[in-house]
Amino acid sequence: MTATITFRDAVPGDEARIVWFIRALADYETLLHEVAATEADMALALFGPTPRCHSMFVDVDGVTVGFGLWYYNFSTFAGRHGLYVEDVFVLPEYRRQGIGKALMMSIAKIAFDRGCGRLEWSVLDWNQPAIEFYHSLGA
Repeated sequence: MTATITFRDAVPGDEARIVWFIRALADYETLLHEVAATEADMALALFGPTPRCHSMFVDVDGVTVGFGLWYYNFSTFAGRHGLYVEDVFVLPEYRRQGIGKALMMSIAKIAFDRGCGRLEWSVLDWNQPAIEFYHSLGA
């Protein structure tokens, strides 16, 4: 049986889930002590009068197993805005099933559809599994 992977944009009311995923990512990166973001911070950043970032969730058979968060930047050389992926995280037990790739492709489609000149992200230099994942995408 094939799993059904779906995506949905974050909406007001998702702040606790977003903070939970941010903390899960920070824990994986051994940076949990640096997380100061609150639900109120996420509500303002994502859904306030001038949203500064965007987020989506990935579900597998109705279970939320990952998220992505991004914001727009600008390249003066290109004369166009770009999309910077701040966070991509898939729960460990759901990795190596194509979910992370599907999530990155979904975010890349958003960048393409919105006319972004670039899609950028960074990865911690010690995070070999993530580096290999991004290499597998052609990065």
